[in-house]
Amino acid sequence: MNSATDSAPTAAPTAAPTAAPTAAPTAAMTVPRILIVDDNPYNVKLASFVLERAAFIIEAVLDSTLAMACVAAFRPDLILMDIQMPKIDGLELMRCLKADPALCRIPVVAFTAYAMHGDQDKLLAAGCDGYLSKPINVATFADEVRALLAPKPVPTGSP
Repeated sequence: MNSATDSAPTAAPTAAPTAAPTAAPTAAMTVPRILIVDDNPYNVKLASFVLERAAFIIEAVLDSTLAMACVAAFRPDLILMDIQMPKIDGLELMRCLKADPALCRIPVVAFTAYAMHGDQDKLLAAGCDGYLSKPINVATFADEVRALLAPKPVPTGSP
């Protein structure tokens, strides 16, 4: 007699159900859509792999001249924008996005190797909505991107 298949059925466990992994979206949430604009295919491949494993939907553009059309078609929740690219640099592309009424509310995050003291402040002052430096830490990257998607508290005005 095989005890695994011939034993009497047991009642379902009464312990509280465990929470679903954070990577799996629930019915109440949508899967975040991330656009990566970077001319380095290795950066795109690694970032895409990490984010897809964390249940993000990823689209990537290697040519900055194609980015505006891709943003309009893909409608991302967040854009990871390399800053130093040929043809159109990331800051110029960000300014174009922010000037377009249909696209201006999409957060643009500087995704850059500029990691010297003061670079983050300069990029935020230039209009970027966030900053992530390269190379990425694969253990924390998805959580860092997820944190950038979190709603920002609305400042309350003082009388």
